[in-house]
Amino acid sequence: VQLQASGGGLVQAGGSLRLSCAASGRTISTYNMGWFRQAPGMEREFVAAISSAGHIRYLADTVKGRFTISRDNAKNTVYLQMNSLKPEDTAVYYCAADATLPVRLWPSSGNGMDYWGKGTQVTVSS
Repeated sequence: VQLQASGGGLVQAGGSLRLSCAASGRTISTYNMGWFRQAPGMEREFVAAISSAGHIRYLADTVKGRFTISRDNAKNTVYLQMNSLKPEDTAVYYCAADATLPVRLWPSSGNGMDYWGKGTQVTVSS
């Protein structure tokens, strides 16, 4: 599976962005999908994950109430809607896929994910 993240950019605090993660090579309908981010000088951290059929979603406490994860298996794409953005959301955002690990067990570091996409930069100005 090849994953390509897009949709990042520069936005003012309080603004919104929608990230997309388009998959190719095989269908993602059997994969749990999610997003991680890494700010400069920081460890990579979990942001959100969604189960293969979209019934189960997990969000990091830092983004609950502001971010939403969704997926469209027909389009082989996963989305991260980010609202009320804060400067501390500034990071490179990566999408990931895993065939077996339940989303509730995804590690904060993302170590062990089956597939990773190249990141997309999100910069939130104050």
